[in-house]
Amino acid sequence: MDAGEDAGSASASVSSAEAPGRHAVSVLLAFGKCLGALLPVYLAGYFGLSLCFVVLGLVVYLGWRQHRDGKQARLNTAMYVLENERDFTTTRLFRSRRDLPAWVNYPDVEKVEWLNKILQQAWPFVGQYLEKLLVETVAPSIRTSNTHLQTFSFTKVDLGDKAVKVVGVKAHTEHDKRQVLLDLHISYAGNVEINVEIKKYFCKAGVKGIQLHGKLRVILEPLIGDVPLIGAITMFFIRRPKLDINWTGLTNLLDIPGLNAMSDTMVMDAIASFLVLPNRLTVPLVADLHVAQLRSPLPRGIVRIHLLEAENLAAKDNFIKGVIAGKSDPYAVLRVGTQTFTSHHVDNNLNPQWREMYEVIVHEVPGQELEVEVFDKDPDQDDFLGRVKLDLGLVKKARVLEEWFTLQDAPSGKVHLRLEWLSLLPSAERLNEVLQKNQNLTVSSKTPDPPSAAVLTVYLDRAQDLPMKKGNKDPSPMVQLSVQDTTKESRAVCGTNNPVWEDAFTFFIQDPRKQDLDIQVKDDDRSLTLGTLSIPLSRLLSSAELSMDQWFQLDSSGPASRIYLNVVLRVLWLNEEPTSPVSPDPSVPFPGEGEDDVITDVTHGGSSVSPTPTRPQHTSPDSTFGAEGVLRIHLVEAQSLVAKDSFMGGMVKGKSDPYVKIRVGGLTFKSRVIKENLNPVWNELYEVILTQLPGQEVQFDLYDKDMDQDDFLGRLKLSLSDLISAQYTDQWYTLNDVKSGRVHLMMEWLPKVSDPARLEQILRYQSQQSYVNKAVPSAAVLFIYVERAHGLPLKKSGKEPAAGVELTLKNTSHRTKLANRSTSPCWDEAFCFLVHDPKEDIVTVKLSHGWGQPLGALVLPVKEILAEQALVLDRWLTLDGALPESQMLIRAELKLLDSKLAQCADGSNGTEEVEHIIPTAETVPATNQELRHRTVQGGGDAGDSGRGQVKLTIAYSTEENRLVIIIHACRNLQPCSKDGSDPYISFLLQPDKNRSTKKKTSIKKRDLNPEFNERFDFDLSLEEATQRRLDLSVKNSVSFMSRERELIGKLHLDLNQLDLKASVSQWYDLTEETS
Repeated sequence: MDAGEDAGSASASVSSAEAPGRHAVSVLLAFGKCLGALLPVYLAGYFGLSLCFVVLGLVVYLGWRQHRDGKQARLNTAMYVLENERDFTTTRLFRSRRDLPAWVNYPDVEKVEWLNKILQQAWPFVGQYLEKLLVETVAPSIRTSNTHLQTFSFTKVDLGDKAVKVVGVKAHTEHDKRQVLLDLHISYAGNVEINVEIKKYFCKAGVKGIQLHGKLRVILEPLIGDVPLIGAITMFFIRRPKLDINWTGLTNLLDIPGLNAMSDTMVMDAIASFLVLPNRLTVPLVADLHVAQLRSPLPRGIVRIHLLEAENLAAKDNFIKGVIAGKSDPYAVLRVGTQTFTSHHVDNNLNPQWREMYEVIVHEVPGQELEVEVFDKDPDQDDFLGRVKLDLGLVKKARVLEEWFTLQDAPSGKVHLRLEWLSLLPSAERLNEVLQKNQNLTVSSKTPDPPSAAVLTVYLDRAQDLPMKKGNKDPSPMVQLSVQDTTKESRAVCGTNNPVWEDAFTFFIQDPRKQDLDIQVKDDDRSLTLGTLSIPLSRLLSSAELSMDQWFQLDSSGPASRIYLNVVLRVLWLNEEPTSPVSPDPSVPFPGEGEDDVITDVTHGGSSVSPTPTRPQHTSPDSTFGAEGVLRIHLVEAQSLVAKDSFMGGMVKGKSDPYVKIRVGGLTFKSRVIKENLNPVWNELYEVILTQLPGQEVQFDLYDKDMDQDDFLGRLKLSLSDLISAQYTDQWYTLNDVKSGRVHLMMEWLPKVSDPARLEQILRYQSQQSYVNKAVPSAAVLFIYVERAHGLPLKKSGKEPAAGVELTLKNTSHRTKLANRSTSPCWDEAFCFLVHDPKEDIVTVKLSHGWGQPLGALVLPVKEILAEQALVLDRWLTLDGALPESQMLIRAELKLLDSKLAQCADGSNGTEEVEHIIPTAETVPATNQELRHRTVQGGGDAGDSGRGQVKLTIAYSTEENRLVIIIHACRNLQPCSKDGSDPYISFLLQPDKNRSTKKKTSIKKRDLNPEFNERFDFDLSLEEATQRRLDLSVKNSVSFMSRERELIGKLHLDLNQLDLKASVSQWYDLTEETS
C-alpha cells in the first residue's frame, strides 16, 4: 500500500508540475493568434493603405472560412451516411424517392457488401503500396524534373480508415457476347491526408479529406478462350463524377471563393482527360492486343439530332422593373458527353423555331444521354428556361424518335426533337443511296455542317526512321490529321525518331468519294515537317471491310521513313422505319438508370408521348455481324513419335498407339487411335467457326492410348493470329516437351466470298476430297440474325408468351434467350452454321413458349438465299402453324468458303493464282507463318538433273531497302546413305571477298523433302543486288569421320536474270558440282 501511495503521489506531483506549463503554452498560442489577426491592420496603417484593403481582406477570410467549414461539414455528413447507410435510408425512405441508394431503388442494381468488406480489409495495404509508390517512385521523378523542386518530399501519406465503397453494381451482358459491362456506383468520403513539402522554400501543402461520387463503367473485353479469359480491362466514367477536396497548407488558398471552383474544375479536367468518356483507361492482360482500338473503339453509332422548335416557353424578359412583361430570346444548348452544340437565338419569341441539325458520336449505349437546356439570351446573365435529359439507348431501340418533350425545372414549355440512330455499315453498297438522301435533306442555313455520309476512324500507331533535326538531334514528333477543314493533333513523343503514339481520331465525312485524309508529321514546335501523307478516301471504298491496316511510306521525308495506320471507314445508314422502343406500360417502377430526370421510357403523358408503333422492313444488326471466320484443320500425319508401350516390365520395347486432341475456341476434337505406329497417318479434317480475338491459340496434344492412363507424346501450340495472317500453311511442326516427334498439318483460314459463280468449283473440289473421318469440307458459312417477331399467338391460358427461337441445320442447333412476355418479342441475336451443300441444306426455325408450347415455325432452304442479291435475305417471313398475321424478321447471309486449294485446282494449265507477298521483318515469326504456300503444277518433281529441287523466293523490299531471300523447302533429294540424308542449305552472294553474306539453314534430320521456311535479309541497294550471283549448296550433315557423301546438289543463279520486284516463289533444279 505504501508503494502504491508513493506512486500515486509522484504522478500527481508530475501532473501538477505539467499543468502550469500547458496553460502557459495555450496562453502563448492565443496571444499569437491575436497578434496574427491584428498584424494586417497594423501593416495597413504603417504603410498608409486605405481601410478598404483591410475590409477586403476580412471579406476574403470570412468567405474562405465559410467555404472551408462547409466542405468539412459535407465531408463529415458523407462519411456518416456511408457508415450508417441503412439507418439513414430507412429514416428518409418515405420522404423522397431520390434519396434511395442505387441498390435499393432499382432491382437490376445489386448490392455488393462482400466487395466492400474486401476493400475495407485491404485498404491499409493499399495505403502502404501508395505510400511506397509516392515516396520511392513519384518523389524522385519530381525532384529530377526541375531544379526548384530538388528538396521536394512527401512528409505524410495516409489513406485513412475509410475505404472506397461500391454502392451498387449493374451488369450488362445482353448487348455483346464477347464482353461484359459493369456499372459500378462509386462513393468515397475518406479522411485521406497527403502532405508535401519543399524545404528550400519552406513551402508546405496537401490534402485532408476527399469526396468522390460517380458511376464507373468497367468493360471486360475481349473474352478469350484461354487464361486469364479476359484480354483487357477498360475503365471510365460515363459522366463527370462529383468531386470535393479539402486543401491544407499553402493550398488552403484554393478554398478562397472564386478560386475554389477554378481549382476543383482543374482537378476534374485532369481526371476527365484520361478517365471520362471519350477517354478510357485500358489495362491489357494478354499480349498482342490493339490497345488503341480498345482505348478508342469504333463508336456504337451516330445520333443525328434535329432541333426543330419549342412552344409555351416561360417569359423572362420584363421592363420597368417588372411592370411590363416581355417574352424571351430563347436558344438551346445540346450536350452528349463532351460534345456541346449551341443553336442560334430567336428574338422575342416564346414559340421559337430553330430547324437545326447536329450529329453526335455515341460511344456507350446504354449509359450516355442527351441533355438539352434552353436559355433566354440576355446582355448580362442568360436566364434558364428548362432542360430535358434522354437516354440514348431509347433512340437506338426506336431508330427514329420524333417527340415533344416537356422541359423539367421550368413552369412551362416543351421542345420538339427528331432523333435518328445511324448504324455503321462496313460496306459501301448503300453509299450512293445515303448520298442521295443527304442531298434531299433540308437543314437550316445556320447549321454549319451538311449531313455526314460516313464516319472515319484513324488509329495512329507508330512511325519509323523519321529524319533527324539539324545537328543530328532526335525530333519530338507529333501528327496533324486533317479532313477538309477539320484538323486534329496527336501528342508529341519526346526525343525519338521512332515514336509510338497509340491514339485514335474520328472525323465526319460528307462524301468519301471526293475527300482526302491529309497527314503531316511535325516536330513539336510545328516549324519542322518530318513527313507528309495523303490518302484519298476513295481507296477505302475498294478495300475489304472499308479499312486499311498497314505501313504507309511518308513523302518529303527520309528514304525509309514510314508510318503505321489503321484507317477504318463506316457508312452511316438510317433505318427509315421507326419502331416502338418500349411497352406502353413500363414494368420498372422507378425511372431510369438511377440518374435524376433522365427519360429512359416513352410513356403516355408526363415527359413525352409514345410514338406510333410501326414495324421496320429490314433488320439492323450490329456492325460485327458476320465477322466470324472458318479455320480448316487437316491433320495429315506424324513421324518419329516416342515409343511408350513396353512389355515384360520394360524389358521388351514396343511402340505407341497415338491419337491427337485438338483444342480451339472452347471446342475439342479427337482423332482416331492408330495401333502400334510411331509414324501414324490420320488424314482427318476438322472445321471450326471462330471470332478473331487476340490471344487465341490452336493446341494439339498427342497421346498414346493405354488401358489405364494415356501417355503424353508431345504438344504444339499455334497462334490463331499467325494462322489468319498466313491464310494457308502446309508444314511440319516439331512437338514440344518430348525427345522427338513432329506432326504434319495443313491449315487454312478460309476466304469468304459472295460470288455464286464460285459455288460449282467449290463443290467440285469438295467432291474430290476424301478423309478417313468421313468429314466433308464445308462449302459456305451461314450467318442468321434473329431480330423480332410480330403477332404471335397467346398461351393457352390467354397470357402473352415468353417466346424463344430454336434454329436447326442438320445436326447443329442454336437457341436464343427467352424474350420478355410479348406477342411481338425482340431478340437481336446472331448465329452461324457451316453449310456443306447450299443447294440441299435446309434451316428449320421453331418458336415456342418456354421451349414447350409451339408458337409457329418456318423452313428456310439455303438455295433461296443463293437467289438473293449479294446472297443476303433480309425480310419478314410468315410463320406456319400460327396466326395468319404471325411473322418473323430475320437476316440470313451466306458466305461461300473459297479455299486457296480450290482456286489452284481451278487454274488453267497448272498456273498459280495465289498472290505472294514479302512480309516485313517485324511481322515474320520464326516459322514464317505469313508465307502463302501454293501447289506448283507442271515440270518433273525431281527436276531434270534428278538431284531434286529447291524452292526459293528472291525479292527486293523497297520499303526496307534490302534484299530478301526465303528458303522454303526441297523435294526429292537424293539419299546419301541407306538411312537417307540430314539436309541443310548454305549459300553465298558472289562477289563477296569477306564472305559476310554466307548463310546456312537449320539441319533437317532424315528428310528427303525438308521444309525450312527461313528468311535472310541483306542490306543492299537494288543496283548492288542485281550485280550479285547466288551460289547455293544443298548438303548432307556428316560427322568428321563419316564416309557419307556431303554435297547433294548446287544452284548458281544470277540475280540480274530475275525481276526482284515481282516477289515470285519458284522451284529450281539442283545440279551436280561443277569445277
